[in-house]
Amino acid sequence: MSAWLVCLAAALACGCTSTPSRQIAAVDVLMQRYQGKVPGASLLVIEDGKAVVSRGYGLAELESGRPAAPDTNYRLASVTKQFTAASILLLVQDGKLSLDDPIHRWLPSLPPTDDGITIRHLLTHTGGLIDYEDIMSPDTQVPLRDADVLKLLEGERRTYFPPGTSYRYSNGGYSLLSLVVEKASGMSFQAFLKQRIFLPLGMTNTLAYVQGGPPVPNRAFGYSLIDGHWTRTDQSMTSAVLGDGGIYSSIDDMAKWDAAFYENRLLSEESRRLAFHPWTKTDDPSIEYGFGWRITGETEWHSGETIGFRNVIVRYPKRHFTVVLLTNRNDPEPYRTALDIADVFLGEGKR
Repeated sequence: MSAWLVCLAAALACGCTSTPSRQIAAVDVLMQRYQGKVPGASLLVIEDGKAVVSRGYGLAELESGRPAAPDTNYRLASVTKQFTAASILLLVQDGKLSLDDPIHRWLPSLPPTDDGITIRHLLTHTGGLIDYEDIMSPDTQVPLRDADVLKLLEGERRTYFPPGTSYRYSNGGYSLLSLVVEKASGMSFQAFLKQRIFLPLGMTNTLAYVQGGPPVPNRAFGYSLIDGHWTRTDQSMTSAVLGDGGIYSSIDDMAKWDAAFYENRLLSEESRRLAFHPWTKTDDPSIEYGFGWRITGETEWHSGETIGFRNVIVRYPKRHFTVVLLTNRNDPEPYRTALDIADVFLGEGKR
């Protein structure tokens, strides 16, 4: 284990930091909305390999009163996409596939209208695929899996634009990427994530979850504020689609994920360069997109939003500084809070 990871593991294990009390107080003010008998959050702040903040706020489960903690597992939603992208990059490193492989090579049942779409296009949301959420039946009663997304797209004979000519955020593209991982590796997506990412990094409580599969340890349940009351809204008909948002993890494990990007322990230097390269502009002129990561100024980040959960990871790699904020509620959106927390440590206006 590298010195970086040893230091981080020790800080997480003992919960000790040398963070000034004024900074902790400022963070607690920013996290006030998550405190008390309400759906909560787990917050991690890493500076130079040390967890300067690692704590839970509020409740992971309202019904039992179980508090949120550093080992609480939240559904990551679209933060999952960086793990899907990393899986593809690992297979590129293995020589099993190429970023410029046509998607038809791996998923030949897709219609001719998808000719020209490559793995690279799916990674960068430039494939032009129709959103599967818009074409699934409104009467769907059984949660979709990634294979069901493929079936929906097999019957679609249109795209939003020719591949590579524009950007449109695509959950379906990342769902298809999980199926490519399965085809190229000969393993289920869940097994690939576990064997190639989670276990090598020591993320022992992280998993891609589906009903009927292994249970989520220390699980947070999702809630939405409806008519002034917090109501459990933990799963939807798209919650079992894994490639675009099905991973559960904790800030304890996300600390290990963050640390992996400072060395060659998981991805090679070239793969990390590819992941964080600003390949395309997005629908926000201040944001570009890599492979599962948004790039804004000096930050590399991604948010995740699904029924009952809102999360974000924001990395400042040149400063060796990261904020991870995982929440089990539909509001507020945590990205701005994470930036404000970063300001407490880095200084206002230095993002």
